[in-house]
Amino acid sequence: MLRPKRFSVLLAALVAGLGLLPASRAGAQSTATLQGTVVDAQGAAVPGAAVGVKNVETGVERSAVTDAAGRYQVASLPVGLYRVQVTVPGFRTQVANDVRLEVARIVVQNFQLKLGGVTEEMTVVAEAPVIETATASVGQVINQRTVQEIPLNGRHFVDLGLLIPGSVTPPQNGFLTAPLRGQGSFAFNTAGNREDTVNFMINGVNLNDMVQNQITFQPSINTVQEFKVDNSTFSAEYGRNSGAIVNIATRSGTNDLHGEAFEFLRHDRFDSRNFFNQPPAAKSRFKRNQFGGNLGGPIARDKTFFFVSYEGLRQRQGIDINSGVLRDDERAAVTDPISRKLLDLIPRANTTGSRGEGRFLGSATAPVNIDQWTGDLNHLFSQSDTLHAYYAFQKDLRGEPVLQGNTIPGFGDTRQSHRQIGTLNESHIFGTGLVNESRFGFNRIHITFSPNAQLNPVDYGMNVGITTALALPQITINGLGLNFGGPAGFPQGRTDTTLVFSDALSYLRGRHSFKLGGEWRRFENKNFNSDPGDFRYASLADFQAGRGNSFAIILGDRPSDVVEQAMGLFARDSLRASSNLTLELGLRFDRNMAPTDTQDRFVVFDAATGSLVRVGSGRDVYESSNNL
Repeated sequence: MLRPKRFSVLLAALVAGLGLLPASRAGAQSTATLQGTVVDAQGAAVPGAAVGVKNVETGVERSAVTDAAGRYQVASLPVGLYRVQVTVPGFRTQVANDVRLEVARIVVQNFQLKLGGVTEEMTVVAEAPVIETATASVGQVINQRTVQEIPLNGRHFVDLGLLIPGSVTPPQNGFLTAPLRGQGSFAFNTAGNREDTVNFMINGVNLNDMVQNQITFQPSINTVQEFKVDNSTFSAEYGRNSGAIVNIATRSGTNDLHGEAFEFLRHDRFDSRNFFNQPPAAKSRFKRNQFGGNLGGPIARDKTFFFVSYEGLRQRQGIDINSGVLRDDERAAVTDPISRKLLDLIPRANTTGSRGEGRFLGSATAPVNIDQWTGDLNHLFSQSDTLHAYYAFQKDLRGEPVLQGNTIPGFGDTRQSHRQIGTLNESHIFGTGLVNESRFGFNRIHITFSPNAQLNPVDYGMNVGITTALALPQITINGLGLNFGGPAGFPQGRTDTTLVFSDALSYLRGRHSFKLGGEWRRFENKNFNSDPGDFRYASLADFQAGRGNSFAIILGDRPSDVVEQAMGLFARDSLRASSNLTLELGLRFDRNMAPTDTQDRFVVFDAATGSLVRVGSGRDVYESSNNL
């Protein structure tokens, strides 16, 4: 923890450093870096060699010149296959074909030239190194072939995180690792870290839902080019999270026009009956259709490219129900008028349990609808300026009939949301070995949770302080194992918006490869929350007689509008001490500013007076934290 005075000194020093040596990415990489050394047949450095780098699929070219030590570096390159050519008078031209650059990686391609004419050309085959020698980070890339071709039940790219060394199969009751119906898992466990410590980045912009610390939504497999997971010894350029860093690079168009259309079908006709789906209940329904398509290609050859995609999901699933309910004789024994009205909401028993209790076997419907659209645009203004824009929008609906504890059909809640992310990256080449990348992005989620049974408690004779069709209190009859109504704490919803701006630059000078950068982030969380209450009966007899033993409710809406800002600065130097030794030195500073409510609704308990004190009246709830 730093005192404010030390923070000011450090900030001034880093800002001065940013002015002298422009910056590198402050939070993530969605591109790659190519570097290496050019020597002659005797191993002596070859300065002034022209290095040309050409993307095989788009035709976009970049160039560099080796320094006095024969070193070169080309930063902020889009992922893909490249052709690298080295030309210098007095030596044969040497070409390395099929050099694959992967997301968030530094690829080393060295050249040893032989005497000859420039018109003579020698081709070498680029081979992936067994170990990554240019950085101390430990991670693995899930490449395009794996992402696009491996069969996945549900087509969720996060499932591929289990292929990373150090990842483990999560338990079924995991916090974020348990798959959501139709939407898959929202995180994974790797290198001993909790799932809510994973930081998901798409084209360098945060894709985390900052409330749950999970991925906001899973981009369609069709729009993911590849992704890298770093789960140990992170570079100083990464901050915010303590767990794994997931860098996702999206697909862009090429000089060739390509497209596809698809549909995947699962149907209960091809499935056997679930073991827990016992007669007399009908076989639980399950039908899933995943369909969509994509199209990518050139708008202007070698200059402007596009890629668009759509994917839809329609899933209908029957959730097995096995709940205690009242037998016909027990229904006839109900004397309380409110309880008699509530009987209309409880299905009749269709079987008998081992203790002679009435039971209902059946299913509750859990629909899922998802529609996701994405668009990607890549434009080359000049050999020095490139612009990359990406936008994704998802609309989804998910019914959860039993997730909040209800045991019979007709209750639960429905969740509807709109999820968006947009990224805008601009790369500028100032000169040999000096590349700047500016990035702006946003991440937004709007989600509501609404009770399926929007009933007015007054119509059932309940005086609980609610007089509109909000929902009944969530009712539990102990001993019978019956739960219906509610759900308690619903309806509710939130709108979260994250804005990110970062500026970054890579700089090669002699044996040093510098990266300096900064990031600013603003997060706003708007909430609303109502409550129909929670009502409990101690036994079946109490329900029949109308004797409740517990009731709790919070009346009215409880809105909030919380804003939190954060900034980070880092400096990193990768020093090539010798041909087989690289030292990586880094410093990072993060400042997480105290959250505020736009209406000053935060309160804190004052033990001295035994009262709640509003923030701003001499007491503060949170303080800004500085982390170095």
